[in-house]
Amino acid sequence: MVSPFPWAMKASGPAVGAPVVRWPLDKASGTGCLLTRLELATTLKGSPTVRLQLATWQEVEAYLKRTTAIVVPIGSTEQHGPNGLIGTDAICPEAVAQGLGERLEVLVAPTISVGMAQHHLGFAGSVTLKPSTLMAVVRDTVNSLAHHGFDRFYFLNGHGGNIATVSAAFSEIYAESSLGTAGRNRPALRCRLWNWWQGPKVGALSKQLYGASEGSHATPAEVALTYFVYPEAVKSVEMHPEIAPLGPIYDAEDYRRRFPDGRIGSNPALAKAEDGAKLYEAAITDATADFQAFVA
Repeated sequence: MVSPFPWAMKASGPAVGAPVVRWPLDKASGTGCLLTRLELATTLKGSPTVRLQLATWQEVEAYLKRTTAIVVPIGSTEQHGPNGLIGTDAICPEAVAQGLGERLEVLVAPTISVGMAQHHLGFAGSVTLKPSTLMAVVRDTVNSLAHHGFDRFYFLNGHGGNIATVSAAFSEIYAESSLGTAGRNRPALRCRLWNWWQGPKVGALSKQLYGASEGSHATPAEVALTYFVYPEAVKSVEMHPEIAPLGPIYDAEDYRRRFPDGRIGSNPALAKAEDGAKLYEAAITDATADFQAFVA
């Protein structure tokens, strides 16, 4: 059968067993080892004790006797410039969430991979939810899990365009409790939104690696993290201009006119998988500290 996507046949990555990226194992010496694609996939796919989707209902019941917290990755499906993957904003928080879950033995819910991205619809492949729809998705996700006894919801976010909408959804959830319209069996809930890039370690590392080239959309940091997770998807593209312009964003037509290649203030040509490995570790460390403070 002829593939409907012929370019996929040409873009095969390294064979299983081939070394793809250096993982920093010894922080004191800075030495590490090369991971094979098989090892990398095993590391990032998450273990059955972490991913909600790979657990049984009996395992979830047992988990709730130990803790009532859960991590919910949330992102977007949208363009990320000439060399960034359309799934960047979902791939990044999902990877960090799984690393956080494995470090702290916390369940990770399925990723909400479509977000509020109406301003990106001028670029092929971008998908959006209206703010009201995303709010409903967040509320229904929280209320479904709360029905079973979860009461601490840590939303690990990968898309700046989600922040206002998800925060409004949290207000709606709290209003249900305040107005007495929540279900009788719903526990007192607490929700937290954390952007994977906002912690001090990621911020310092991004500044060290990219300086003024980081920008605010299609950044080298987020592209590097996706290249770490999917090394077979690395793309080499020259940027013109080298650093994209800055400016406000409104609707899709305005965005495409102001930022014709999709970038805002960034030079993602600087992205490297090995830097993505460092950002991955930094992001997990930042999120671990914030999560532990949240559930304390």
